[in-house]
Amino acid sequence: MKKGKITMIFTVAIAFFALACVMSMQFKLVNETDITSIENLREEELQEQLASWKQKYEEAQNQYKEVKDKIQEYADKKTSDIETSALVKTELEEANLLLGKTDVEGEGIEIVINENKDDDFVRIKDSDLLSIVNSLKYAGAEAISINEERILPMTDIVDIQYSFIKINGQRILAPYVIKAIGNKSHLESSLLGNGGYAERLKNIGHQVTITQKDNVLVKKYNGDITTKYIQEDENN
Repeated sequence: MKKGKITMIFTVAIAFFALACVMSMQFKLVNETDITSIENLREEELQEQLASWKQKYEEAQNQYKEVKDKIQEYADKKTSDIETSALVKTELEEANLLLGKTDVEGEGIEIVINENKDDDFVRIKDSDLLSIVNSLKYAGAEAISINEERILPMTDIVDIQYSFIKINGQRILAPYVIKAIGNKSHLESSLLGNGGYAERLKNIGHQVTITQKDNVLVKKYNGDITTKYIQEDENN
């Protein structure tokens, strides 16, 4: 046998032997590998990943809920503040209305009194104006002014040395323009007829005109409303 042929056979034999060894090792590796363990490992990894994503989702949900609750809290607070502000504003407006700190208008009457210039002894006095104001109040007047001075519960109408009259500390002179808001028919009737104070003033020479109006403007009181002795009852 030729030397070259022997070498070729020997080389092929070595190659087959090497191939057989590799195949034997692969079969051994496959046999020794636990397929269930691989599957279990994969399942555990998936479970861990799923748990991780679930945790992240729950955290995101919690954060979303916190933000949503905070937004709702702000919205409720804003709504509450708006409602509270509106309520306070309404109460303040009502208080100012009752205290005469707001211009008001409505149906009513306007009375203009010009003094009798022929007789100085029958001039208009503080008591005359007070009597007219009281008559109007009894007839349901809701707001009254004399020469634009708002009449309040604590308003003072004072005769100063029989020369002029002061209302709310302000000097006023004739003609006296009295405005009153209320049922215009009732207000007018309270001053006319038997016992009506407008009729009494007319009888002693004063000129008195009463006009019913659909819209009478009574201006607000511009002074400060203060109390010296009134205190809140601590028992209430």
